[in-house]
Amino acid sequence: MASEEIPSAPPAARPLLSLAEVEALARRAHAGQTDKAGRPYAEHLAAVAAGVRERGGSPEQIAAAWLHDAVEDAALSEAWLAQAALAPATKAMVRAVTKRAGEPVEEYTARILATPGALLVKESDLAHNADPARLAVLDAPTRERLTAKYARVRALLGLS
Repeated sequence: MASEEIPSAPPAARPLLSLAEVEALARRAHAGQTDKAGRPYAEHLAAVAAGVRERGGSPEQIAAAWLHDAVEDAALSEAWLAQAALAPATKAMVRAVTKRAGEPVEEYTARILATPGALLVKESDLAHNADPARLAVLDAPTRERLTAKYARVRALLGLS
């Protein structure tokens, strides 16, 4: 969705996107993408959104869960996010969980911790990423690398 259209009306003048609209948008933005196991990427987005919902997340957090990888994966641009009809809290959470090229993990996790609501989104993302059933289909070196990576991020975020 690299050529997404930016609405001409300022964000404050437009109604916010509903969760169903955010889900549809995220699914379109990531259409054709697959995860490391070859599964449709939308399955991961749905699992993260469901995890946020199950953990008592707000609608803004659920919307952020659907969009949590959109900017990082270049499925949607930062310019799109800036103009999107989303709550400011949702935009802040998406920006917080967006890993930047070359960014030290300590800075990344500090930003998540400093952004209200972002920790729950990242917790759900990590839970799905580290799901043993998902990791089991990967080759051993990839599985070991990702397991260590996720454990380090969890520790920096203070998650058990």
